[in-house]
Parts: sequence; structure tokens; C-alpha cells
Amino acid sequence: MRLLILAGTGESRHIAREPRLVPIVSLARAERRPVPFGGLPTRIGGWGGDAAFADWLERERIEAILDATHPFAARISHRAADAAAARGLDYIQFLRPPWLPDEGDRWTFLNAEEDAARHIPPGARVFVATGWGSLGALAGLDRHELLIRVTGQPGDPFPFARGRFVSGRPPFSVADEAALFERLGADWLLTRNSGGTGSRAKVDAARHLGLPVAMVRRPFQPQAAKVETVAEALAWVRRRL
Repeated sequence: MRLLILAGTGESRHIAREPRLVPIVSLARAERRPVPFGGLPTRIGGWGGDAAFADWLERERIEAILDATHPFAARISHRAADAAAARGLDYIQFLRPPWLPDEGDRWTFLNAEEDAARHIPPGARVFVATGWGSLGALAGLDRHELLIRVTGQPGDPFPFARGRFVSGRPPFSVADEAALFERLGADWLLTRNSGGTGSRAKVDAARHLGLPVAMVRRPFQPQAAKVETVAEALAWVRRRL
């Protein structure tokens, strides 16, 4: 089976390691950490639009698409689901369940990062864990001090009037995150509802410290078949081998 795996989550690595698979793996951009895809054919970069993506699927004779991108990579998910439906290809989306507030959580739900300025008081020191792609959406937080987490050392100067980059590499424990928030004097956490366990530590640390969290809701996802676990994704693939 000619399978395309749209990668970008940690779980996509586990799916791609299925011994009976030789998929083509696609990443939207080169990751800042080496990706152990075991020598599988891997393409990196955008597609150049819907028509170019459809042409690539035809040229590579793709028969099925397993979408294991990040929950906030909704544009490629919609593109892939639409292209699969138009061509009669099998498609499934691996989508981790979203986080839900628990007792002691102080969450304010946002529809987008741009809404944060309306809910976080001016002057607050905000720990931002929404990724590089969201920096342009933070312009409204010009009266706040932004502590923006990055992986590795940033090559560009800090783009805002107040604050700095905070460098670190996952995984992070709850204790590590709590100690970091206390050391930095963070007043708020701004994050996306990525779901899963790999990046939840910061949310649990905020609960432990009583910090309010500005939680960005996920964008609208394609109306297509979905699974929530690696086991379910692999079962879907094996039924098609």
C-alpha cells in the first residue's frame, strides 16, 4: 500500500515504525530536533497549494493518507481530507483528545491567540507556550511582559518591547515546569489545547501553583474518520495491508 503519513506529532513516529509499513512521511518544516523515522522516505516543506498537493498524490500513486499532524495544523488536515475524498483515497485523522479542566484549574478559553489581550490584565508576566508560528498573533500583548518558550537558541532578536525568549528542550516534568514558572515570576500561562501527555506538564504545573491559564481552543477539524490512539491508527493501517 502506498501510504502517506502527514507527521508532526510524537505519535507519528510510533506509527511510522510499524515493521510492515514503508510509508512516505511528510513534515511541514524541518524540526529543530532530529526526527527518528528510521530512514523512511521523508519529504519536508509545504505543498504549494491544493492543486500541487493533488498532483503529488497522483504522481506518487498514494492510496491512503494517515494524518498525524498537530491539532493546530488544521489547514493541511482539511486539504488532505478534501483531496482524499475527491480521489477516493482512504483517509483517517489521528487526533489526540483535548485537555479538559480539572478541579483547581483556572482556565480562560480563547478562540485564538489574538484574544489573549482582552483577558490577560495589562502588566502581567505571561509565559507563552504556543509555538513559533503564533508569534505574529501576540502583537496585542504589547502592555505585557512575554516569556516565550523556544527550543534551542533563537537566531533572531526578541520581537516584542518587553520580555525575552526562554530556551528549553522537552520533555518537561511538572516539577520542572512549576520551578521554572516560580523562578520567572510568571503570572499567566498562554498555551494551545494540544492534548496528549507529552506537553501537559505545564498545564498541571499551573494548576499546582494556582496560575490562570489562557487556553486556546483547537481550530475546526475536517469532517472525516478519526482515531485517538496509536493502536487505533495502526489497526486502521493493518486492515489495509
